[in-house]
This record gives sequence, structure tokens and C-alpha cells, in this order.
Amino acid sequence: MPPPKLPPLPPPPPFFWGETPEEEYYKSQGVRNSKSHFETPNGKIFTQSWLPLDEDQPVKAVVFMTHGYGSDSSWCFQKICIAYAKWGYAVFAADLLGHGRSDGLHGYIGDMDKAAATSLSYFVSVRRSEQYSNLPAFLLGESMGGLITILMYFQSDPDTWSGLILSSPLLVIPEGMIPSKLHLTMYGLLFGLADTWAAMPDSRMVAKAIKDVEKLKIIAVNPKRYAGKPRVGTMREIVRVTNYVQNNFEKVKVPFFVAHGTSDGLACHTGSEMLYEKAVTAKEDKTLKLYEGMYHSLIQGEPDDAVALVLGDMKAWIDEKAQKFGSKCTTD
Repeated sequence: MPPPKLPPLPPPPPFFWGETPEEEYYKSQGVRNSKSHFETPNGKIFTQSWLPLDEDQPVKAVVFMTHGYGSDSSWCFQKICIAYAKWGYAVFAADLLGHGRSDGLHGYIGDMDKAAATSLSYFVSVRRSEQYSNLPAFLLGESMGGLITILMYFQSDPDTWSGLILSSPLLVIPEGMIPSKLHLTMYGLLFGLADTWAAMPDSRMVAKAIKDVEKLKIIAVNPKRYAGKPRVGTMREIVRVTNYVQNNFEKVKVPFFVAHGTSDGLACHTGSEMLYEKAVTAKEDKTLKLYEGMYHSLIQGEPDDAVALVLGDMKAWIDEKAQKFGSKCTTD
């Protein structure tokens, strides 16, 4: 007998929070959101902002956020964007090339330096605008976005950024996820023809990242998430850039906050520990928080009480730094 036909799965909700219209939801969270595209020499990237709902509320600082591998700025990544905006910060984010609604082959970053420079060009245009040029400004990155955030910092002019905030940054690849040199060499011998192939082994990345099963279900139905096998060029670049950054941790001089779970299966917390040890940032200006038993996705995938703990630590750190650096604006 043929197997019985199962009813089709219901379509995913239009937003990670459900059916509530965007403007109504953002208002209920005390923020306002805007969306646009930004033209760069490397392609058009999708950008968003989240600001405090009250337009007369003074902004404490500006935070520029970068999502992780396969993700985008429009699904659950918004949770951290909304949180910072609720705390009184102006938040801006861009979908990386090859991700979300930005240009490029989905899931492919064949040149991570170029991907970093592309998002950075948007961030710097906002950072240098009259509205924000005199405020403290921070770069924030999650997972692979944390790796790219450090590249952006290296590519920036001195004194552009007041500090870095990194959530589970991919600085050291777990042993079981490192692409084999044989695979990379074989594909490399095809003179770049295989670079975009979705051919690398997939180690069930999403399941390793999310502890809360109900939150995993929501993340899994993100319509813009890249769910295919990792592309050859993307994995080659992750290997190259993690090695490069590890060899240049001492170039990090600004204040930073790094958060990492000790049970992270996608990015070794030893990378965050190495950054803390090797960065030449003054000891009082660098903070490493290791969360016992937490997985990779600290804000999107942990139980609510654990998320609240991480966000509380993040808020305490940035509030202190924003007050320390203050606004260089002069009032009439």
C-alpha cells in the first residue's frame, strides 16, 4: 500500500512574531523601523534601522549590527536590534552580500574582505552623517557576523568606532566542522569553477545553534534563510579569515564586549578567550562573558531567562561605555 498522504504543512507566519502588522508590532515594542537599499560598487544591499519610538528621545549612541551565516536582518535577528533600540540606541543593520535581500548568490561569500567592505560602506555613511557623527558608535556582530565585524574594524580609519560587541563570534571553527584540506584543494584545482557549488558537508548547523525547540521551529521557517549545503567559496573564506584574524588579535585596541556559550557547537568559545587575552585593549575596557551550558544563538535560541541574562549584561556594558564616551555635540 502507498503511504498515506499527509496534509500540507501550514505556511510560515509572515513575521517571526506572527501575524501582527509590522508597524503595529514595532510600536508595541517602543521602536520604529525603516527599510531601504544602499548602492555599492559591489552590488545593492538591503538595510534597516530601528530607533526609539519617541522622536524627541535623545539617542545614547549608534550601533551597527551584522547577522551570521545564512541569516538576514529581517527574521529573528531583529530581536537584538529591537532590544538595543528600546534601550535608547539608534540601530542599523545590513544584509550581507549573498544573504537576505542583498545582491549576490544566496549563501555565497567568495571574498569576505569585499563583503565586509560593502556593509562597512553603508555603516560609515550613516556614522559620518550629521545626525550621528558626534555620537559614540559601536559595531556588533553575531557568529560569522562577529568575524566580519572584526574585519570591518581592521578596514576602518582609526577612531571611527567607540567599541565592538560580539555575540558567539566565529573566531575558531570547531574541529568537526573544519572543511577538509583535500576537499578545498580538489575544488581549488577546478580554477574557481566549483567556488559557488553547494558541495561542502553540512553538520546540521541550525540544530547545533538553538537550544529552545520552539524557537528552533520559528528560525527554521525564515523564508530568507539559506538552508542549502555550505558553498565551497564561503567555507574557504571562513577558514582563511579565521586564521587571519587569529593572527591579528593584537590589532584590536578599542573597548569590546564578547559573549559566548560554553556549549557552542558552531563557534569555539576558545576564540573569544584568545581575543580577550591578545587584544591590546586596556583591561578595564574589555569584557568576556562565558555562559555555562549555553549554545551558539544566545539571543535567538536560548530560553527566555537565559536571553534576559545575556541582554542584561550587554545593556550594562554599552550603557557604561556610551556614558563614558558621551556625546561630543555642543548644545546651543
